[in-house]
Amino acid sequence: MIPNHKFSTGRLIFRELVESDWRMIHDYASQEVVCRYQPWGPNTVEETKTFVSEVLTDHKKNPRTRFMFAVVSKEDDRLIGAIELKIGDFQNGEIGYIIHPDYWGIGIATEAAEQVLNIGFEHFHLHRIQATCDPNNIASSKVLEKIGMRKEGILRENLLIKSGWRDSAVYSVLETENKL
Repeated sequence: MIPNHKFSTGRLIFRELVESDWRMIHDYASQEVVCRYQPWGPNTVEETKTFVSEVLTDHKKNPRTRFMFAVVSKEDDRLIGAIELKIGDFQNGEIGYIIHPDYWGIGIATEAAEQVLNIGFEHFHLHRIQATCDPNNIASSKVLEKIGMRKEGILRENLLIKSGWRDSAVYSVLETENKL
């Protein structure tokens, strides 16, 4: 499973983003409900196009440290989200994901996050992978726990969002703990 190629799970296809994906990304990134815990959004068309352009630029960097994958539903061949793996120093990584609300509550984020954790540990030989989420985002907290991450603590007021400073819950899993 090489991260710069297409790969899949039972219900999902993962592939590199392409420029034309901005329309499908904008379909969810422009919704208030999707970005209420994020420092961005709801996106304008230009903001979504800029995001996709930045991702495509990052894909060309050498060494590459950011891997952003489109999450596509096998059922309807629709781009329904994105998931990212950032490679940091000292064999550490970080994941993040966003899923279209039409696909919430059916395990899509969990399935995608499990797959990207496996890439991080198996392909990149990472020692530790972390994720952060708003402590009020119960659904995302549950996803992180389902994939074997443990809550380490709270970063207080570390992220500025539209409503003010936000705390971030920090979760992680070590290579030796990964049971996926």
